[in-house]
Amino acid sequence: MAGRIRSPWQTAGDPDTDRASKKEAVLRAAAQVFNEKGFQATTLDEVAARLNVSKPTLYYYVRSKDDILFECVQAGLTLVQEAIAAVEAKGGRAVDKLMAAMRQYVEIVTMDFGMCIIRVGEDPLPKAERAKLRRMKAEIDHEFRRLIEEGMAEGSIAPCDARIAAFTIGGALSWIGRWYRPDGAYSREDIADHMIALMAKGLCSRDPKFADAGCKTPRTAPAKPRAARSKAATQEFK
Repeated sequence: MAGRIRSPWQTAGDPDTDRASKKEAVLRAAAQVFNEKGFQATTLDEVAARLNVSKPTLYYYVRSKDDILFECVQAGLTLVQEAIAAVEAKGGRAVDKLMAAMRQYVEIVTMDFGMCIIRVGEDPLPKAERAKLRRMKAEIDHEFRRLIEEGMAEGSIAPCDARIAAFTIGGALSWIGRWYRPDGAYSREDIADHMIALMAKGLCSRDPKFADAGCKTPRTAPAKPRAARSKAATQEFK
């Protein structure tokens, strides 16, 4: 999590740039408090206090606490989408693009807006706003799935169920946003190295004497796809 924000109200500058930087400061300060205390327990008075401004000042830049949360989560998801697009633009093997996208994902979920996706998310918001953010999450999931399928087609990724693989990657990397601490034993780079290596290589030893350890190769796809899936099973990255 980033450190406390230097309030832009303490300096003067170009009015348009000033407004943009002040709005971002409001969102970032709110994301920090949401991540620390939770959405319901956070008040706009606390957000204002973190910026050394009055609560009415916030309403020049945002409409409500719901509006702030929507923009915070949207900002985090946009960072992920832009990072994946940048990785894709560089080209190369699908497996390399997937690893690079995973590394970018780890970095983002350990930042204020990315952490807000994981610790708070869209659940407290009205239905229409939830739907918009869930569509963005679905697009991210589909990008990971596409890279996995592309990797299988080129032979750089072992055959697997791309849907389950994408859910596994998204779930494992997202959870970092819940337990990561900037003053912890591992840096975000260390965490990315360990997590990516673990998912890429697996836990089971290649030593034949541990062949009965239960690490079986699964079917590449369900024998008979279920006609109906639960709501939880069809939701994308959380």
